[in-house]
Amino acid sequence: MSLSLYLDRQTFVHRRHPLVKLLALLFFFVAVFVVDHPLFLLPVSIGILSLLVLAGAAANLYRLRILFFFLFPFTVLIWSIFYRGGTRLFPFLPLTFEGILFGLGMAIKLSTFLATSVLFLSTTRVEECTYAFSLIGLPYRIGFAITLAFRLVPLLLEAVLTVIQAQRCRGLDLQQGHLLQRLRHYVLVLIPVFMGVLRRANHMAIALEVRGFNSGVRRTSYVRAPWQWNDTEAVLVVMGIAAVYLGLWWAGYGRVVSGGG
Repeated sequence: MSLSLYLDRQTFVHRRHPLVKLLALLFFFVAVFVVDHPLFLLPVSIGILSLLVLAGAAANLYRLRILFFFLFPFTVLIWSIFYRGGTRLFPFLPLTFEGILFGLGMAIKLSTFLATSVLFLSTTRVEECTYAFSLIGLPYRIGFAITLAFRLVPLLLEAVLTVIQAQRCRGLDLQQGHLLQRLRHYVLVLIPVFMGVLRRANHMAIALEVRGFNSGVRRTSYVRAPWQWNDTEAVLVVMGIAAVYLGLWWAGYGRVVSGGG
């Protein structure tokens, strides 16, 4: 089973320039970040879901369904309880109408952040991410460190699954016993995974030094993506969306106001 989110397809979203997808990620984040009201967040959320379906990446949302399942209700619950001010619904519970509305908005906001990231990782290769970072002037080392995380997280998860399967073959039952015994069993998983991470990091450092990572020579990239007219249209659309939401924020719209609508 592949742990990477990237899907090798030829959809409209996949064919966009890497810089366009990176800018779209940033602009969508800005648009969602500046508003709190669920009704203002829903258009962007629906648009992201539509792009996920268009890119054929809905399967990745299903893979992360547990994360979305826990993220949404717990965010609504926590923000509804700790929100200060507003019209109290019950005299014996610290719940207000504005608090529930704000909690729902935060849940939609965090879910949209996650869905936008899934869309970006589902349609963009790691090499394309590095290429896009270089085009916006980001130092090579910083861009390399960011994209390295994209590579190492799936490898780390794969190592964890491999160690768990190996320990099960040796007769270790991770679900046996009470909670303290289960946690003790996972020590037998964490130790080989941790040692494997150290060994992999050492080998990677040696490989980078051999390839002249610190040579000081200007880095180049073999990725060459042609800019198309559709890329310009896509950039203008996402910039327009971000501009509209910034305008709403500047005018005072899109916020949950205590004591009012």
